[in-house]
Amino acid sequence: MNIEAELKKDGIEIVGRLDTLSVNSIAKSVAEKICKAFPRAHFIYEELFIEFSRIPMYIAKMPEGFAEANYFYKNSSIYFKYGLSLQDLEKFAIHEIIHFIQEVKDSKGILYRLGLCEYGEFKTYGMALNEGAVQLATAKILDTKQDLVKYYDISLPTNSPNCYPILCNLVNQMAYLIGKDVLFDSTLFSTDEFKLKCINSFGKKNFFKIQANLDTLLNTEEKIILLNNELINENCEDIKTQKNARKVLEYKNNVKDVFIKTQNLIFTSYFDNEFNKIKTTQEIEFYRTKLYNYKNYLGITENYNVFNDYYIDKMMALEALFESITNNVALVVVKENKLTKFFKTLQTLFNIKKQTEKN
Repeated sequence: MNIEAELKKDGIEIVGRLDTLSVNSIAKSVAEKICKAFPRAHFIYEELFIEFSRIPMYIAKMPEGFAEANYFYKNSSIYFKYGLSLQDLEKFAIHEIIHFIQEVKDSKGILYRLGLCEYGEFKTYGMALNEGAVQLATAKILDTKQDLVKYYDISLPTNSPNCYPILCNLVNQMAYLIGKDVLFDSTLFSTDEFKLKCINSFGKKNFFKIQANLDTLLNTEEKIILLNNELINENCEDIKTQKNARKVLEYKNNVKDVFIKTQNLIFTSYFDNEFNKIKTTQEIEFYRTKLYNYKNYLGITENYNVFNDYYIDKMMALEALFESITNNVALVVVKENKLTKFFKTLQTLFNIKKQTEKN
């Protein structure tokens, strides 16, 4: 099957090649923004501009609900949705050009790595993780401000409200715990550093479960888009419409369920693991602060209280650990009176809260 036939299979129909002036304008804009956003990557603007200006870019008709731009790795080309302004082209090109940067091919020209995504002989690993990471990098480049949005009955903070908001939220949770610099370095330069740090912090089994769950979310959302496209088709029969509507609802509930399970697995596996490493009262304070600030990254559904319960349990465990450490003079102790007072106050507040809920 040739490239054009493969594109048509995905609903992409080429209209024509993008003119050289527009391609150069996109290359200049994206190269400048990437260099500014990631100074530690030591990109050279002139080299990026030359590389980006050589990327084949096309205008094409695309199905409703799909991205305004798509990178097709089999011919290393970018396809833009027909009708976009040059300003929009420059904006939507960023995500796809990052994919171009990520490409790692073997001596035969076969792609085997794309950022955090690995292409095996029979299976692809980490595609959704990579898409979320690339979009987070895109949001950073565009300096998009964080917003609170609601999808699938999940209220969540994201700086990518219109593109992969669910994935971006979860990957951002991981980045908060592991480190955003290491996430972006591995994403841009296709290294294993972020993956290895995740395995060390979450546990190998948990990391691969999280990675698989992200792929499930990506695939399920794509199914929802396809079904929604069928629902707006005027020729869709009533019986099929009802069936598709039920299927969409089922998929949406599945997205919500997988999201919550993945979120819970991310923070419990990380903080359970880190708790076992605590040796000093300084580390207790660092752990407490990091766990407390995690609430700013959470996606919340109605009656969701898993994190609150987990937080309370960990605060009580930290109090016991603090007392154990302070009773061992061989260990480092700092601000013990202040910290002890904090734990006692916190325990009193939680006891009041639990008593109020019972009444």
